[in-house]
Amino acid sequence: MKLAAAAVLIRQRVPPLPTTPQSRSRNEQTVLMDTTAQRIRDSVAFIERSSPLRPKIALVLGSGLGDFADTLTGGFSLRNADIPHYPVPSVQGHKGRIVLAEVEQIPTVVFQGRVHFYECRSVDSVLYPIRIAYALGARILIITNAAGGVNRNMNPGDLMAITDQVNMMTEKVPEISFEVKSQFPIYDKTLLTVAQTVSLGLHIQLHKGIYVGVQGPSYETAAEVEMVSRIGGDAVGMSTVLETTLANVLGMKVLGISCITNKATGIGSTKLDHQEVTEAANKVNQEFVRLLRGVIVVLGRG
Repeated sequence: MKLAAAAVLIRQRVPPLPTTPQSRSRNEQTVLMDTTAQRIRDSVAFIERSSPLRPKIALVLGSGLGDFADTLTGGFSLRNADIPHYPVPSVQGHKGRIVLAEVEQIPTVVFQGRVHFYECRSVDSVLYPIRIAYALGARILIITNAAGGVNRNMNPGDLMAITDQVNMMTEKVPEISFEVKSQFPIYDKTLLTVAQTVSLGLHIQLHKGIYVGVQGPSYETAAEVEMVSRIGGDAVGMSTVLETTLANVLGMKVLGISCITNKATGIGSTKLDHQEVTEAANKVNQEFVRLLRGVIVVLGRG
């Protein structure tokens, strides 16, 4: 009895061990992931009630590149604003719609526009479409963006297949930890080969290069562009790198295509603005649509 009483006194007098920053961080991350998972379930339930289609391929359309979704017929179109918890883009050239349709009988979910980190300061919002795509069943991700050309051999209106990326956004994907890491390469070599083969068959020039992702929203200075060039970057933009990293962690196969909409500062002689970006993307839309459709057909039947 005396020993038991002593043990009770010890438990009463000894304060609990303080939580470390690392344990607090893990606990906060667990709560965040649980909350995110519930929001994803709510969003997916709404989408699945609206459309019976279960996509095999997910396609994210970047700035000014949303016209591909407008070519699809017989599908279901949902406004982001109508889907529970879904982030709504505010930047010109991003319509903010999800289209579920068959592309040459290949079930596909198309995200017509994205939310950038500089709009919301939320990694969770940036990654939301990828989590939705995966939850709907897509296991192939084709991600596109409008980018500034750093490689002097590329001109506005050119298309570039992404071979690798540099994340200079100073943000990370929550799923990545010491236990869970992304797999390399992020961009699937087989999908890259498919894109190159399709582009050759359609007589569309498709460059290859490394994409560098930065936070934005301001365009890069000439000195920053020089830095991007020195670390091996061929194109620079304000999206993509977080989304592809998450897709890779989830086990999705990833293909990335950049539309070079302008020569980056110090490479070109004109002053940059977002209208120029969307106008350049619009000019290449026809070729872009043909390439995407051809790639989806091959991947869907593979």
